[in-house]
Amino acid sequence: MTTDAGERLADRLAGQWRDAGAADVRVAADLSELAALVTGATGPVLVSGADLVAHTAVLRHLATSPVGPTVALVLTDPSAAGQATVREERGQVVGVDEPVGATGVFGGALRVGPGDLPALAAAARTAAGQGGTVDRLFAALAAAGTLTFAHRVRLLVAHRVGTEAELRAAGAAVARVDEDRAELRLSVKERDDFFTTFFVSTWSPYVTKAAARLRLSPTAVTMISVAFAVAAALLFAAGGRPALVAGGVLLYLGFVLDCVDGQLARYTRHFSAWGGWLDTMADRAKEYVVYAGLGYGATHAGFRHGWALAIAAMTLQTVRHMTDAWYGVLHDEAARRPRPAAGAADGIGGKLNAASTKVQADTGSVSYWLKRTVVFPIGERWALIALAAALFGPLVALCAVLVWGTLAFAYTGALRTLRARWMKVPVLTTVDVTLHRDDGPLVRRFAAALPAGLTRVLLRAARPGVGVLGLTVLPALAPLALLLLAWRWGADTPRWLVGVAMLVWLLAAVGVRATPDGPLDWLVPAALRAGEYLFAIAVGVLGGAPAWLIFGYVFVLTLHHYDLTARLEKRQAAPPLHAASLGWEGRSLLLAAAANAGIVSIALATLGAYLLVVFVASVALAWVVLPARARRTPVPVNGGERLPG
Repeated sequence: MTTDAGERLADRLAGQWRDAGAADVRVAADLSELAALVTGATGPVLVSGADLVAHTAVLRHLATSPVGPTVALVLTDPSAAGQATVREERGQVVGVDEPVGATGVFGGALRVGPGDLPALAAAARTAAGQGGTVDRLFAALAAAGTLTFAHRVRLLVAHRVGTEAELRAAGAAVARVDEDRAELRLSVKERDDFFTTFFVSTWSPYVTKAAARLRLSPTAVTMISVAFAVAAALLFAAGGRPALVAGGVLLYLGFVLDCVDGQLARYTRHFSAWGGWLDTMADRAKEYVVYAGLGYGATHAGFRHGWALAIAAMTLQTVRHMTDAWYGVLHDEAARRPRPAAGAADGIGGKLNAASTKVQADTGSVSYWLKRTVVFPIGERWALIALAAALFGPLVALCAVLVWGTLAFAYTGALRTLRARWMKVPVLTTVDVTLHRDDGPLVRRFAAALPAGLTRVLLRAARPGVGVLGLTVLPALAPLALLLLAWRWGADTPRWLVGVAMLVWLLAAVGVRATPDGPLDWLVPAALRAGEYLFAIAVGVLGGAPAWLIFGYVFVLTLHHYDLTARLEKRQAAPPLHAASLGWEGRSLLLAAAANAGIVSIALATLGAYLLVVFVASVALAWVVLPARARRTPVPVNGGERLPG
């Protein structure tokens, strides 16, 4: 087909791909030639048919999509003859050309990551004998089990055409849309929380546009947001109505910039693994620095336990975030697996799942916004802190965060537990379980040294329905009991209780002897985090350490654990110096020894400083040193050498 300008559609599409950033555009005569071209490729490959009419921005968004290495364009157009239908769940393509359940149609274009290129070549050879279309190629790639993410078109235009009339209609639809204005609107998340949607995203795109004109990078905006949050924390710590009001305003503006950094990345298409990691880590660090400011401010205002409230808020939020992250992994894994039989939806978990899906689909309804708000997302947390601190002071702000956070944790925990038992999907078996448990070198040795009889008794706790979670939660009660006793008795708490609590807490190591395939084992990392934090806090209280020092030590621990979680969500490798972090059992043993030696404050300060140095060094290695070294490493090409990049 030719356009109104007399240009072949295939030639125009090739030009658009070049404008979208493709370095080398080639037209393959058939899928057999495509298989040969792919065989020699080393980077991501963009593949499209010659029947696609779309904004260049659609192609650029597909080429730069950060959701995963392999991404397919998915349209909502009616399926035409020969076009592959798609079933999508949680942004993943989970079915192609299935008889029922289609949620879209393949848009005739996809980006394939380097790791999936062998599968693409094999799919091209297979599809060459099945009609040789890009739809058959996509179906063969999906049939090979390639994890493919869906890229849907919103606000912009993309259609597949089969006639001259359809070509003219699609071209007219493209011309009617202001591409830049649509891209700016697309920089805002399609679905966000109530406060962000109505009190931030209504005007943040103007800030995004200004940042783009100033040539600010998303990372620069992130750092400005951090500066605003630190300034707000200092004002909360200073106290006094003017300072508290100013702190609330700065906290709100800092949250706006926190949204703008992501919007700027989407608008300019400047995505990077470093930027995604930094954004995740900065969000948590900012929030906890604000908690520190509130804790200091409450204490300075005369409340004795201000720092204790700050420590409790940080611990609660970290454990909540860990469950959120792992529940997301659980849902993603469940989406890739066969759906439960019809009868399985009769249980309470199935009914809750169906109800949740229905509410999520009813965008904009009261129930939809209630569901998104009750879980206490970050926008609502920052709004609550800003308003409560400005109007009532740091103490009320911390208490409000703890009350709403606890209720949200109870609500989400109960419902997610019921839904997880219904889904019956193991997730820890799909990852490096030792890494994400944060086990150190002593865990397996301790588990192997336990008497065989005791080990058998403990392993029975990992029965179906409970799993390894039972081997983690029960030992974690020992640090909680120690904390309660230390809080009650303080320095008079018998030191031998620390050793008893440590031995019981170490029984969580037995979990490595069992397969973490229970329906609730996704909660194990969060339970281990809770146990370690409670033990460290208990030792600090028992040893008479300053509350701010306990806060600082737990804060460093959260950085370490958020690093693991961010890498899990971004599908990145383990931190280079992870082994040097000693593991949860190593750190706990050192603190137990310090408690018995009467040097808890020294141990918290020393171990905290050591872990912070390890964290910073690991970050430098992962994001600066090793990438630079990789860029300098010669790559052999056709018997010669070249420096990549």
